[in-house]
Amino acid sequence: MEAKQISPTMIPQARSSNMSLVESPHVILQPRPSNDPNDPLNWPRWRKNLNFILISYYTLMVFALIDIATVTWAPVNAELGFSYALLNDAFAAGNGALCIGGFILVPLALKFGRRPVYIFSTAAQCGMSIWYAKMRTIPELMLINLLSCTVGALAEVMVQMTVADMFYFHERGLMNSIYYWFMITGATLSPLPGGFITSNQGWRWVWWWLAILLGAGFIVFLFCYEETMFTRSTIEIEQIASQPENKEAATNNDPEALKNAPQIREVIIDYSIPQKSYWQKLALWSNTSMPLSQLFKHTYQPFLVIFTIPAVFFMSLQYGVLISCIVLPVTSLSSYMTLPPYEFNPTQIGLMGLPPFIGSSLGTLIGGFLSDYVSLYLAKRNGGVFEPEMRLWVSVAFAPFIPAGVFIFGIGLNNGANWLVPAFGLGIICFGVLPTSSAALTYLTDAYTDIIADSILGVTFVRNAILTMFIFVLQPWTDSVGLTWVYVTFGLITTVILGGNIGFIYFGKKLRAKTAARYQGFSDQKS
Repeated sequence: MEAKQISPTMIPQARSSNMSLVESPHVILQPRPSNDPNDPLNWPRWRKNLNFILISYYTLMVFALIDIATVTWAPVNAELGFSYALLNDAFAAGNGALCIGGFILVPLALKFGRRPVYIFSTAAQCGMSIWYAKMRTIPELMLINLLSCTVGALAEVMVQMTVADMFYFHERGLMNSIYYWFMITGATLSPLPGGFITSNQGWRWVWWWLAILLGAGFIVFLFCYEETMFTRSTIEIEQIASQPENKEAATNNDPEALKNAPQIREVIIDYSIPQKSYWQKLALWSNTSMPLSQLFKHTYQPFLVIFTIPAVFFMSLQYGVLISCIVLPVTSLSSYMTLPPYEFNPTQIGLMGLPPFIGSSLGTLIGGFLSDYVSLYLAKRNGGVFEPEMRLWVSVAFAPFIPAGVFIFGIGLNNGANWLVPAFGLGIICFGVLPTSSAALTYLTDAYTDIIADSILGVTFVRNAILTMFIFVLQPWTDSVGLTWVYVTFGLITTVILGGNIGFIYFGKKLRAKTAARYQGFSDQKS
């Protein structure tokens, strides 16, 4: 679904002196907000930022909990006798659990709100960390990985819903890039402090520190995180099939032809509508008109969305491969860089998280702003009409870095090159992955806002299914053909899939038009 320019006549006029104007300094606001001050789209910037910081912290801690374990494998192997193959399988099982967690928790978030589900997940993750610190048996290892990833799946699904709740189209590119930066930082940089803690306090203290940080996060969530679920009666669902393409405006650079370009618009807020009190904002749960029977639909509807809407399927496939480009190298270095010629200790393994952190940080700084800037520029050329496919030009620009980094890492590690070579490869991978993944998620958020929960659930399922498959086959695949050919093959697969972005840039709108009725049907069933 593409955003439609709001004409001045579509904006309500002030009816009394207790209404004020809130202006966007950039573009016409989409989605169109209501006039209710309780609408998260109308919140002041500090309230939006506070909520976003909290969910970003939640994301950071969830992915730290998932991925920090790799740096403890050597001492766990020495103390408990768990083989590296077993530890790898437990890690893969956890990623498999990420596939299903969202199907359990997201329907509850649609019924009772985001707040109670975030709070429950944070508390549960804290409990899992305490259990991990006391772990002694293989069944415990497996159960902890399965349960922690099941409740942590929200970090991959509900954050996108929250971003869509609070931010306009022209803000989502940057917000999704920042979110993805926290995700990558949690996954790749957490082994750095984890390595130091393991070397100085023992591997169990890695989990005690996580329990402390998650416990603190739980308290802050309890008293600071506001519910973002809101039903807007003023939203108009647009049918893109009935909207003409403005090809002339898109190709004409004459200033007169661009007079309808993005410009400031006013949002009328009616302050006669009572604002919620502090304690009302922090109600433990909200309730919607959705019948409980409707919750069941969200356990299977994501699969219908994946296989009937081409864009969701492609972005799912791409997202799964992109996250694998990060996780597989991190898994390999945890196993191979403890051996000659590197013989890294846990602290040194943790330091290998710095290159991905640097790469993802640069990708966020450049790609996040570039995504929104390019979208606004192209919308201006398109007569002021924004189309979600405009996001994908950023993917095309950053895509070449990803297979290049995969090749450098795999070939360098296989040949025992200086540690700087695989480190550089990791950094290049993350530099390309972050803007590309962020563009994919933002594209889905923009194009399918009304079914973003089901779309992201489907994306997460496919992403983790792909990742789990690659993790399970990584060791036998490497034993069979060697690291070089594993990563060369994987790099080529990545190149082919990323090339699909070009097709969606040119044909994505037509595909959305053909599936507009189906999208409308899914949207009508969401509540």
